[in-house]
Amino acid sequence: MASRGLGRFDVTVLTEEAHLPYDRVALSKALTGDPADVDLTLGDASLWETPGITLRTGARAVRVDTAARTVLTRTGDEEEAHPYDELVLATGSNAARLPIPGADRSYVYRTLEDVWFLRAEIGRLAEALGRPARVAVIGGGLLGIEAAAGAQSLGADAVIIDGSPWPMNRQLDEGAGQALTRLIAAKGFTVHGGVFPSEVVTDDGGLVTGVLMADERVVPADLVVVAIGVRPRDELVRAAVEEATASGEGSAPFELGPRGGVVIDETCATGAPNVWAIGEVASFGGMCLGLVAPANTMAEIVADRLHGGGATFPGFDTATKLKLSGVDVASFGDAFAAAPGALEIVYADPARGVYQKIVTTDDARTLLGGIFVGDASPYLSLRPLLGRELPAEPGTFLSAAGGGDAPETELPDDAVLCSCNNVAAGTLRDAVNGCGTCEGQDPVQDVAGLKACTRAGTQCGSCVPMIKKLLEAELTKSGVTVSKALCEHISLSRQELFDHIRVAQLTSFEDIMSRFGTGAGCDICKPTIASILASQHSAYVLDAGRGTLQDTNDRALANMQKDGTYSVVPRIPGGEITPEKLGVIAAVAQKYNLYTKITGGQRIDMFGARLEQLPDIWAELIAAGMESGQAYGKSLRTVKSCVGSTWCRFGQQDSVGMAIQLELRYRGLRSPHKLKLGVSGCARECAEARGKDVGVIATADGWNLYVGGNGGATPAHAELLAKDLDDETLIKYIDRYFMYYIRTADRLQRTARWQEELDGGLEHVRQVVVEDSLGIAAELEAAMATHVEHYEDEWAATLKDPERLRRFRSFVNAPDAADESIVHVAERDQIRPATVQEKVSLGATIPLRAAAVAGAASEEG
Repeated sequence: MASRGLGRFDVTVLTEEAHLPYDRVALSKALTGDPADVDLTLGDASLWETPGITLRTGARAVRVDTAARTVLTRTGDEEEAHPYDELVLATGSNAARLPIPGADRSYVYRTLEDVWFLRAEIGRLAEALGRPARVAVIGGGLLGIEAAAGAQSLGADAVIIDGSPWPMNRQLDEGAGQALTRLIAAKGFTVHGGVFPSEVVTDDGGLVTGVLMADERVVPADLVVVAIGVRPRDELVRAAVEEATASGEGSAPFELGPRGGVVIDETCATGAPNVWAIGEVASFGGMCLGLVAPANTMAEIVADRLHGGGATFPGFDTATKLKLSGVDVASFGDAFAAAPGALEIVYADPARGVYQKIVTTDDARTLLGGIFVGDASPYLSLRPLLGRELPAEPGTFLSAAGGGDAPETELPDDAVLCSCNNVAAGTLRDAVNGCGTCEGQDPVQDVAGLKACTRAGTQCGSCVPMIKKLLEAELTKSGVTVSKALCEHISLSRQELFDHIRVAQLTSFEDIMSRFGTGAGCDICKPTIASILASQHSAYVLDAGRGTLQDTNDRALANMQKDGTYSVVPRIPGGEITPEKLGVIAAVAQKYNLYTKITGGQRIDMFGARLEQLPDIWAELIAAGMESGQAYGKSLRTVKSCVGSTWCRFGQQDSVGMAIQLELRYRGLRSPHKLKLGVSGCARECAEARGKDVGVIATADGWNLYVGGNGGATPAHAELLAKDLDDETLIKYIDRYFMYYIRTADRLQRTARWQEELDGGLEHVRQVVVEDSLGIAAELEAAMATHVEHYEDEWAATLKDPERLRRFRSFVNAPDAADESIVHVAERDQIRPATVQEKVSLGATIPLRAAAVAGAASEEG
């Protein structure tokens, strides 16, 4: 109702949970992501500060009195009655439990507290057992598969137990189920299908040891998660019915559905006056469904009715899409062809785990539904056309059959593109073309703006690619060119420019601009070209006029800090350093009065060096056998490691040795953005490898390779690319991954975002890197070999050349003079930059200066 204007309403929301209302659809993010970084809050939190809206958290509703029109809540030991004029029941559902012995030792996956507990318990078990926890997930539906994937991503060994013959049997037919089973198996899951569990087995101390199956097998497990469906939370309704029945004073105010829940009519009204029900607690046509799209539709209908409208509920939208990387599954409409005369157009390739089916009317013209496994790309185009005449022959939409991409279609304005929030294509077009819906807002020209204006794509996110496609089509029709140009001087994208430079074998900025650009360049194209040249030729980055192309930090081969000084960061491969080298770092820091700090990347930063001091400092460090840590460049930063099998009693492999090997191999590798790696010696993940662009985790059989992770403002967990690799194969795959990223990513695009935006995502990366689907693996490996062969430490190269050293002077006309505006004060036995007030009190010079600083944070920034 808030989105339509409160008008005469005061809205009170009662919830027993302690959180702001959040998105249960995205619970898997809370399981695998850092709790401090994952925010599942629905909508803008400022909504709950709007006058006329009251949110009461921690207030459990315990009784509805339809005669007195009150809801009684209990908070701790206190009870409070809340009067209402209109009551909306949105109590949702509970996770279903198993009626088998030992079920009290299993856990469910339904609330934030549930997933936080599972996350902590998987880590605790691994620590206690000295091996990855064995997690058995009972239930092969959407939630069960996602729970198993989340457990696996936390380092557990996950299995799925499903009494049905194949997973997701409510959404998929047998052919699709077989294809999905193959895909799940390829992800490292074991599926025990077609047999029901009969007991959760525990030892004498009550600890879970496994699951006993109906065929007498025991599936080993340390933790059992039950995800077999939901049951409507209808206890308020049941209590009201029982109270009315017991009193004998009249008929019950509510009717219960055959499978639970409160019966509603097409207006979402219950049998009690002024009481409505929406979501999983609402029974319509004898059904209660745990899907977000119909719940949102019901909410819209009730809001419309309360505002005097005449909206009615059209029935359940059962379209589903599995949110599991590398396992592409979608089902919608009449997926089982139950309608009389329905035709099924099917393509199946069991070997590849691909199954595509379109269901139409008997004349093969009107779309009734579909199922896609392994390649669900047609789903985006077809889902909005449900119930409409197809624009082409059904078979042309079966992309896996080799017919190419699905035909281009322009969706009718009334076609629902975002089913979660019931947003039609016409609504999106209006936003792009300036409908005035969002007050004070110009026409929308990006996906983020469309999400904010229409709410499309803000729930499950599966429609976002189609939203982007519609946006670009509308902008093109409006005469707005959808440009992928690097900048105003170069019309090519970064990927196109990289390939053009490589093919033409160009080595200078001037030649590149004369061939592919205009003008003198800018602060976008200059450093981009410098990075491309460095990654292709491994040449000294400041020679041949390239120094003027670089960002501030690259020009100084150091990170500039807030007071105009620089940081000095020697490379410490894998975090391993000898006492002698520690002594050299200490001596240099004392000699030049530098602030020292151990970083999250397992090396030591020294801050406060003046520009003219940098060559002298590096001369001492290099003489001691150290080299530049290249904390200033868009290149490899660090390879973090734990001590591994050399010292740790839990270690499976030599993580330090592998980390050093990787860091020495990829040092100096210039790329679209900074690169970080991590190597953990076991599933305890002490090196936090899955928070890195490339993470390597040891197993008893080799190494697991994860890719596409990062921290920062938009953190992402790396995803599993390949399992149980030997050293040679691991390095070969990392070579290919990095070089493919360097060649195809956009400017300043981290691996996580690059991977997400690739057509096919992680599966595409796997096909290129592991399966060599593009036939370029040897070429990528050769490019990396060239980099390794020609690597030279930039500071060592600088110290050899007097002309290069001329850059490192604070003042051109006084080479040895110091910048007197740099003032430090003591704090905690070290120095820090003085504040303006402190400089004034010390009588220091405070110059007027304009600084252009790029990436001048610490090495981990």
